[in-house]
Amino acid sequence: MFKNILVPTDGSPPAQRAVRLAVRFAGEQKARVTGLWVGPVWQPNLYAYAGDLPAGFISEDEFAATVKKTAARHLGVVRKAASAARVRCSCTYVRGNFPYQEIIDAARRGGCDLIVMGSHGRRGISRLLLGSQTNMVLAHSTIPVMVCR
Repeated sequence: MFKNILVPTDGSPPAQRAVRLAVRFAGEQKARVTGLWVGPVWQPNLYAYAGDLPAGFISEDEFAATVKKTAARHLGVVRKAASAARVRCSCTYVRGNFPYQEIIDAARRGGCDLIVMGSHGRRGISRLLLGSQTNMVLAHSTIPVMVCR
């Protein structure tokens, strides 16, 4: 039924559960898994420093290297799980201000027919204040989404 399953991860326990579920489900469906990590965009506010760079400032290149290293760490978990289950796997990372939109765009670009995501299961005011990328994907995706708690 499914051929390519997108599993976005942020390294959190719910995301790790989603990775395990996606890999197991892909194995049952004889599908492939596509791992995705969405990183932040470099946006320094140099105007706030009046010409003097602060002690912890990093350049755009240093930032890109840090993002790449972090992506490799999180996506390594997806690769390892897929390898252990003998499921075909590819992984990628992108940077964006709106992770939910990057997830939907990656699913479309990759020809994915299912998105498997973890959810923290927040309710009430904490859900309103902290937001939920999973809820945003559910609200805006035309591709089916499986939510794992």
